[in-house]
Amino acid sequence: MPMSMPGRRTRRDHFDAAAVDAFAEIDARWHDHLVDLDVAVDDIPRMLPRGTDPVQWPDEVTADDQVPLARLLPAGIDVAGNPIRAQIILFRRPLELRSHDDEELPEILREVLIEQVATYLGVDEETVEGGPETG
Repeated sequence: MPMSMPGRRTRRDHFDAAAVDAFAEIDARWHDHLVDLDVAVDDIPRMLPRGTDPVQWPDEVTADDQVPLARLLPAGIDVAGNPIRAQIILFRRPLELRSHDDEELPEILREVLIEQVATYLGVDEETVEGGPETG
């Protein structure tokens, strides 16, 4: 289908849909705890690790060795003095490169989002998977 056709889905569209589906599963269990959290997608990370041997990332970064896959930005105040909500940023290209096929991407997204939500909520990943009644 030509790019100009409205029915054509790009890789970005496919990624965004997979991310929404992966987050929806977590949100279904944790919605009341996640109302102040946004999820966004950026093509590539724009950050560097703390150390080089071994590479060290802060707790709010999910990474595969030297490559960040996602980052949790805490709620705060922007430079104009406006409040901003907490946000998980998924890095599309590194996540796509780690999936070998269309079936693997949703599972990778799910794992990364579970880790990020666990960091946001201050609980372990097993609790996020099980739901708030297990925490």
